[in-house]
Amino acid sequence: MTHLMLLSDTAYTSGEVLPALDLLNHRVTILPLSTDSSVLNRDAGVVILIDARDALVLARNTAQLLKSSGLTAPLLMVLTEGGMAAVSSQWLVDDIILDTAGPAELEARLRLASAHSLPEEPDDSIIRSGEVTIDEASYTARLAGAPLNLTYKEFELLKFLAQHPGRVFTRAQLLSEVWGYDYYGGTRTVDVHIRRLRSKLGPDHEHMISTVRNVGYSFNAPRSSSKDDI
Repeated sequence: MTHLMLLSDTAYTSGEVLPALDLLNHRVTILPLSTDSSVLNRDAGVVILIDARDALVLARNTAQLLKSSGLTAPLLMVLTEGGMAAVSSQWLVDDIILDTAGPAELEARLRLASAHSLPEEPDDSIIRSGEVTIDEASYTARLAGAPLNLTYKEFELLKFLAQHPGRVFTRAQLLSEVWGYDYYGGTRTVDVHIRRLRSKLGPDHEHMISTVRNVGYSFNAPRSSSKDDI
């Protein structure tokens, strides 16, 4: 069920403005056209309907004012057949609907408006740290938008460090996390891969991976002013 806020300049019922509303199961709140955007944005998932049948200019001005003052909820305008000829993109409405629209059309328009107002779900496969973007799904990494040509282990090492910015890991910890417990190589392998990663990050970004003497390595998204060599 969608929460509809109907803005009207006259004390109409929702069914008088849009008869199809009486045939649908939606919660309708009727408010004056002077209502500000802070009130209308209070409820998540709300859809705004502006009654423009009798006050076309006032309805247009209200729509423009609401959108320019920060309204994020979808805004639909209810019009007569004659009023539709006057509407343009400058009115800033998301959709228009005839006051004679049937319940099926109205329901479809409300469903689409509600879907467009939902925030996009974050992509859990994307890791961002500073200018580094890592896509776990495609095993790709980018630095300031440019692709990094990494081997599988270089990618895994960068990904693990970027997931824990600012945290210092010993060589043994990195070996265990990235190469696994069944890897029998020495910790020098970590140093070699760190050196390769820094080389691929380039001189302007190699400081993202810093050396903590006698401890290990850490990933720092902002560029630091100094660097310890391996």
